Amino acid sequence: MTVAGRRVGGWAGVIITALLSASPPTRLPAQVAGDIASLSGSTRSAGLAGAGVALVGDAGSVFANPAAIASIRHLALEGSYEEYPAGATLSSAAAAVGFGPFAYGIGTHVLRPATELGRPTDVLALSAIVFRFGMIAVGTSVKYVREGLAVPQVEAWATDAGVAIALFDIFALGASVENIGGDLSAGAHLPRRTRFGFTMNFADPQGSGRLLTTVEGQWPEGRPSVIVAGAEGGMVTRGGIGLIARIGISGRTSSIDMSPLALGAGITLGRLRLDYAYRSTSTPSGAMHRLGVRWTR
Repeated sequence: MTVAGRRVGGWAGVIITALLSASPPTRLPAQVAGDIASLSGSTRSAGLAGAGVALVGDAGSVFANPAAIASIRHLALEGSYEEYPAGATLSSAAAAVGFGPFAYGIGTHVLRPATELGRPTDVLALSAIVFRFGMIAVGTSVKYVREGLAVPQVEAWATDAGVAIALFDIFALGASVENIGGDLSAGAHLPRRTRFGFTMNFADPQGSGRLLTTVEGQWPEGRPSVIVAGAEGGMVTRGGIGLIARIGISGRTSSIDMSPLALGAGITLGRLRLDYAYRSTSTPSGAMHRLGVRWTR
């Protein structure tokens, strides 16, 4: 064999070895079409393993059920930040105002990939309007989704519809249908998801003790149904200072890497609430941590 032939053979060996030893890029949580639309809307919901369709009164509830913001009397604000083991980050924000029998809310998710991937972000933005009559509220939202992590990049418009029934501060029932319409470009579409659940307060929320449970069923299009259950409890002083602990469990998760168990905690400082959620994964790089802040007037 000539010297040139040996060189070509050597380079070919190096290339083949590199191809065989290369591992696929780390999978991000929104690489499946429509997954950004299924992420938890708040840190509180994340600490309850994703249950949220019947969590009324928080601005972040607008992501799971537009009607859930009906009990907001004046103004509610919420924001959160989460980092995934692969290096991607999720930033969320929501705001809602109540005026008479109506409530209006907006929200956004921004999912940024790991820096080394050099790809655009995923974005979800929505706007919701709610009408309340008595204990019953009905609402709808219009959302825009752009999935920059997809190749090619896709985008879509969709609507959500929801209903909430709140019996004072004791019991709440919620149901929603997400991603009605939602045809993405490149032949994909946002998977529709139906949710139904309830929350029950076993302690007076105006007192010092806190104990709430929630159970929710989820029926995502093209995936197995999911049952999610969670509880939160703690103590709050008369001055509005307190500690809350949360736990949630999901029968199945959207990711095979994610633990079905979620944990959370919260600090209450009057109208201000600081939240934390934790969920482990099977990846070597660790777990997901989410921090959030809520304020309601």
